[in-house]
Amino acid sequence: MNKGLLLIVLLCSFIFATAQDIQLVTPTRTGGKPLMDALNERQSNRNFVKKDLPAQTLSDMLWAAYGFNREDKRTVPSSQNRQELDVYVMLSTGIYFYDAKENKLIMKQKGDFCAALGQPNITGSAALSLIYVINLDKNSRDAGLIAAGFSVQNVYLYCASAGLGAVARGSFKRPDLQNVMKLTDKQEVVLTQAVGYIK
Repeated sequence: MNKGLLLIVLLCSFIFATAQDIQLVTPTRTGGKPLMDALNERQSNRNFVKKDLPAQTLSDMLWAAYGFNREDKRTVPSSQNRQELDVYVMLSTGIYFYDAKENKLIMKQKGDFCAALGQPNITGSAALSLIYVINLDKNSRDAGLIAAGFSVQNVYLYCASAGLGAVARGSFKRPDLQNVMKLTDKQEVVLTQAVGYIK
């Protein structure tokens, strides 16, 4: 192999190795089970099989959680459309911010931070955990809690429709998670939600 080709191969390897953000596929915004069926099957699951979600499923679930279904409106309501909620995704590779406008996951912290979530019997086997963060500089805490509740329920219904399990969790190591995520004093983690394949 000549030196020029070797340099190109090494450069490409470096680019792929250091690429951090995840571009999501376009979410599918139609289909799924009828609403009444999804409501009937909505439940909390705590026993997961460790298996990654397919790219399409991940994108669809995040869109259901907090995507845009109109030009500047989301799949969940917010007081005066202030959109005070942020959704983060914790994978084994790191913590990512869900950028719904760009349809991508933006890496915020690289590494495995599952321990900060607590209850490793749940979070360690789930495909991922969603982290709901409210921005107190955009709206009140109460408004943020309501928005997070809508988002969590959307994920529950999506999971019921897609044959996945989910469990919302208010019990986690709050200071540890806040520190790991390097949040400001105007940001607060209010809920987490483990999602994955049911054992």
